[in-house]
Formats: sequence, C-alpha cells, structure tokens
Amino acid sequence: MEKINIAEKMSLFDDHWVPRIVGELNGQFVKVVKLKGAYDRHHHAGEDEMFLVVKGRFRLELPGRTVELEEGEFFIVPRGIEHRPVAEEEVQVLLFEPASTLNTGNVRTERTLERLEWI
Repeated sequence: MEKINIAEKMSLFDDHWVPRIVGELNGQFVKVVKLKGAYDRHHHAGEDEMFLVVKGRFRLELPGRTVELEEGEFFIVPRGIEHRPVAEEEVQVLLFEPASTLNTGNVRTERTLERLEWI
C-alpha cells in the first residue's frame, strides 16, 4: 500500500491520449491521461467510464448535448453512450473504469491500446 501523488505521475509523461494505470481496486483501474485535441467518437458496450478533471478543462460531446468539465469536476458516461472528448488546451484527467475497458471502446484505430503501462 502506497499513497499516489497524481501531479508526480502526470509529470512522468508528455504524450496525449495514452492512459497510464496508477492503481487498481475492485476490478477497476485508476488511470491518468493527458488530453489535447479531439478524440474518436466511441462507446463502451459493457462499461461505464468516469472522467475527473485534475487540471484544465475539456468537453464531452454526447448525443444531443455537450458537457463542459472544469478542474475538480467529474462526469460518468454510462455504458453504451457514444462520446467524444475534446480538449482545446492540454488537460489532465483521472479515469475510473473497469480493467477490461478498451481505450477506444467499440472502435479500433491507430489509437487503440491493447495493454496499458503501469506507472
């Protein structure tokens, strides 16, 4: 058991859209990721996904609406709901999602990561 410093973990990488695992609990991974630009539209058929903004701001484009997320706010995207994260500037995000969750959900692209790095 160790405490985790999120800022320290975020300082270990500079790339965008590549989540890293920083913890695990009850079959869920806790991940850190930096976002910038627009991601692929996708959904997760069997998993909910939680986005917690650590630093910065971004928006989640959902069917029929857009959710703006600021530092300290989180949003849970229910399973099966298509979403597209978009960050005008770099944002740091903590993700909570089942260990089985594929980063690109139902879509396979060059951004799809079969295995994630632990940091």
